[in-house]
Amino acid sequence: MAAIFERAALEAGRPILAIYRAGPNARYKADASPVTEADEQAEAVILAALEKLCPHIPIVAEERAAAGCIPDIANKAFILVDPLDGTKEFINGHDDFTVNIALIEDGAPVLGFVYAPALGIAYSGDSVGAQKLWIDENFEVIRREPIYARTVCAPDIAVASRSHRCAETNFFLDHCGAAEVRTVGSSLKFCLIAEGAADIYPRFGRTMEWDTAAGDAILRASGGITVDLNGLPLRYGKTGRTDCADFANPDFIARCSQTTKV
Repeated sequence: MAAIFERAALEAGRPILAIYRAGPNARYKADASPVTEADEQAEAVILAALEKLCPHIPIVAEERAAAGCIPDIANKAFILVDPLDGTKEFINGHDDFTVNIALIEDGAPVLGFVYAPALGIAYSGDSVGAQKLWIDENFEVIRREPIYARTVCAPDIAVASRSHRCAETNFFLDHCGAAEVRTVGSSLKFCLIAEGAADIYPRFGRTMEWDTAAGDAILRASGGITVDLNGLPLRYGKTGRTDCADFANPDFIARCSQTTKV
């Protein structure tokens, strides 16, 4: 399954980079979030690969979900796909956008793959551990190294969204004790914590499960954790709620280890 996710994500990098270099054209969905032809083409590539190689597992993909096509996932393992996380970064010419694919079992992200095509790097995580991968111009892996989240008594380096900051986020960053705050787009924030380059990532405001699942899986595989504001691990497959949209996340804190004090 890890190899399937890896190949599907890397193949999705081809149309994404071609469109990125040519200059994307954006339009807006009903929820006012942007979408480009790269989102759609990448999702088509990923879905074709996943449906061929693991047809028994339901897939919840961002653009398909936006069109109302959501499979039955009740009491089932399922796959979450964000074909282009950080679309605003993509549109604005920033390189920190990603492809995210994750496997969910019993509400937990147990396998994740995050690929940053413009940066030539990727990350994976599963029950064995987490890795960082380097990708060449032919979309092939040329190097792999294991990665580990740091264990610290208090966070030293925080990461935060470039495009989604709010008063609650700024308050948290001002009071968490971090000496440095780095601004990064997409699910790479999880990956920076997973590889020990940062310690904490607060997110206040709406995110969807496909935004976070792959990065969360990698972070957990590296020894970190993502928790809600009650300190409970973030759960996936949240549907049928009367007070919140299906697959919407609560506010959360991703951090380098369960023993970190914040």
